Amino acid sequence: MNSNSNFLIILVGLPASGKTTFAIKLKEILESTFQKQVKIIDPDAIRDIAFPKSFDYRNEPQIREKNIDLVKENLLKGYIVISDDLNYYSSMRHDLKSIADDLKIKFFIIHISTPLDICLKRNNERGKPIPNEVIKKVYKKFDTFNKYKWDTPFDTYELTEKEDIIQFTENLSNKIASILQKQSKSNKSLQIQTANSTREMLDVITRKYVGELLSNPKYRKSKKKILDYRKSFIKNKIYENSDSEIILEDFKAFLKKNLDVQGF
Repeated sequence: MNSNSNFLIILVGLPASGKTTFAIKLKEILESTFQKQVKIIDPDAIRDIAFPKSFDYRNEPQIREKNIDLVKENLLKGYIVISDDLNYYSSMRHDLKSIADDLKIKFFIIHISTPLDICLKRNNERGKPIPNEVIKKVYKKFDTFNKYKWDTPFDTYELTEKEDIIQFTENLSNKIASILQKQSKSNKSLQIQTANSTREMLDVITRKYVGELLSNPKYRKSKKKILDYRKSFIKNKIYENSDSEIILEDFKAFLKKNLDVQGF
């Protein structure tokens, strides 16, 4: 699928739940499916640059702000973006949703639901880059997905030996592609309906005005030219605003300019 539309993936999960492993694999699959570059926005990478070799919760608001800025910046550039963040508060997820809404693109929440004990084990194996107490606090404060209709996971993945990450990400990518294809068809259908409706309005308004003109004997000698210019106006005019008064005034000005007859 080669889509002109980008979208936002919002990963949600505890520290050491496997989000980054998942994001890297998903990036690969999405780029293959959509033939579009994918950017992973990882607050750990931001933190390592801004505050290397240290973790201080007091720095987190600054990290979060930079993270949000990068998500928006890369979506504006047309990339598919994966937010590889904890996003454990619904307010955090809403901040990302607001960006997608403002840009009129789709967002998909993916919950990486690895259990707490496995997260702690993985964190220990990695040398505790994040204090275990921080992981436990995040677990206790985690906002479940039952407050708002929009805040529902599109899919849920648990990092276990039984769960095939390749198969899961391929299925996920295909489901997203299917949704975007349906949306694209719906948008095209709406555009066609709008165009047809506007064309009908153009036809009715210009036909009525031409009828009024030709009822006046002084314009009958120009009948063929008037009818030809009417067809040209309908064929080439495109309106986003289908206000009948604007269309009529435009048509009057069009006839006056092209026929150079006073009174049009």
